[in-house]
Amino acid sequence: MDVGRSGIRGIIGRYEAALSARIDELMAPVVEWRKEVAASLLSRAAGDTDKGPGKAAAAGSEAGDERRVAIRLEGVTKVFGHGQKEALELVRSGSSKNDILKATGSMVALRNIDLEIYQGEIFVIMGLSGCGKSTLERCLNRLVRPTRGKVVVNGTDITSLDEDSLRQFRRDHIGMVFQNFGLLPHRTVLENVAYGLEVQGVPREERLSRSRKALELVGLKSYGDARPSMLSGGMKQRVGLARALATDPDILLMDEAFSALDPLIRKSMQEELLDLQRKVHKTIVFVTHDLDEALRLGDRIAIMRDGGIVQVGTPEDILTSPADDYVSRFIDGVDRSKVMTCESIMKQPEAVIPLRIGPRTALKMLEDIGHTAGFVVDKEKGFIGLVRSEDLLRIVPTEASIKGAISPVRSVGPSTKVEDLIPILVETDYPVPVLSESNWLVGVIYPAMVMRRIRPGGAPA
Repeated sequence: MDVGRSGIRGIIGRYEAALSARIDELMAPVVEWRKEVAASLLSRAAGDTDKGPGKAAAAGSEAGDERRVAIRLEGVTKVFGHGQKEALELVRSGSSKNDILKATGSMVALRNIDLEIYQGEIFVIMGLSGCGKSTLERCLNRLVRPTRGKVVVNGTDITSLDEDSLRQFRRDHIGMVFQNFGLLPHRTVLENVAYGLEVQGVPREERLSRSRKALELVGLKSYGDARPSMLSGGMKQRVGLARALATDPDILLMDEAFSALDPLIRKSMQEELLDLQRKVHKTIVFVTHDLDEALRLGDRIAIMRDGGIVQVGTPEDILTSPADDYVSRFIDGVDRSKVMTCESIMKQPEAVIPLRIGPRTALKMLEDIGHTAGFVVDKEKGFIGLVRSEDLLRIVPTEASIKGAISPVRSVGPSTKVEDLIPILVETDYPVPVLSESNWLVGVIYPAMVMRRIRPGGAPA
C-alpha cells in the first residue's frame, strides 16, 4: 500500500514537472513579447503625447531639441554706464555684479546669456526684481541693444540691422504687450486695436476687419465702439493683447502683462492666454516675478539671478530637479500636485497581459513577476482593462479566454495633473494606468509613488 502511494506520488510529480515544463515552453514567447511591449510602449507613446496642444506639446528639453528655434541668444551681455569696456573684461573674468559696479561705475544687467526659445511655446522669464528679466526681453526686439553678443530671431540677426530694417522687422514679426495698457483714451477700442496696422499703412477697411477678428479672439467682439475709460483693468489688458495680435506677429513679448490686475482677474487672464495659445500657436515670451504664474503658463521657464540664467527647464524639471540652493529656496512651498503631471511620476508597465492568452497562462505571468493584477492589451497593444489573480482563478475551470475576468478601470493621461489623479487613487484599490491619446498603455502609477514625488525634495520613484 505504501509502495503504491509512493508510486502515485511519483507519477503525479512527473506529471506536474512535465506540465510545468510545457507551460514554461508555451510562456517563453509570451514573456519575450511582454518584454518587447514594456520596452517599446514609452518610446512609441512619446510622439503620441506630443500631439496635444498646450504644455504636453512642449514637454521637456528632449522634445525641444527637435523643434524649430524661433529665438537664439549667443553670449548676450548688457552693460549700462560709461565704463563698458572695463566692465566687459571683468565679466569675462567672472567678477560679481556688485564688484563690477564698485570698480567701474557700470551696471551689468545681463551676462553671457546663451538661450534658445522654440517656435510655438510659452517661454517664461522669471526672477526677483533687478535680476535682468525685462532687460533680456527687450533685447529680443532690440528695444535694448546688447553690449555684446547676438540675438537671432526667425533666422535674422537683429543686432546687425539698421534702424529702418529693425523697425520693419518689428512690424512684421514681433508684437509686445506691456504692463501698462497704453491705450489711447480718445480712440474707440476698435481703433486702439487697429493702431499698429495703421502705423504699418494697412488700408482702413482691412485693418478694421483684422482688428474685429482680434477682438473676437480675446472675447471683446461687442466692445469695439466703447472707449477705454468704460473698460475694467482686465478688459483693457485684453485690448492690449488684441492690438498685438491684430498685426499677426510670429512672436509675442509680454512684460509683466498681468501684474497690475487683481488676483481673480489675473488668474482669469492666465486661463484666457492659455486658451488663446491653443488657437493661435504663437511663440510667447512672458516675463513675470510671480512663480505661480510662471508655473501655470510656462512650457519652459528660465530663472534669472544677477543678470544670469540659473536654470532653464519645464515646470516639472524645476520642481523636481532644482539646479542649486537658490532655485530650491525659490520653489519652496509650491504645491507640486498642481504642476506635476502623471507622466513625470509614472513607472514603466510590467504586468502587461496579452488578450489572446488563457487564464492559466495569465496567472503564471503574474506569479512570475510577483503581481496580483495586470493590465490587458489587445494585439494592437491598445488598452482593454485590468485582470486580478482572484478573477482569473475563478474562471480557470470554465473559460479558455481571460475576457471574463477583465474589469474596466479609471485611467489618466500623461498630461493629467497629479492633483486630478489623487481623487482617483482614493477611490480605487488598484494601480492607475496611464494611457496615451491612442489608448496605448504608457505607464502605471502606484499610490505610494505619488506622495514620494509631490512632497518637497521628493525623489523619483
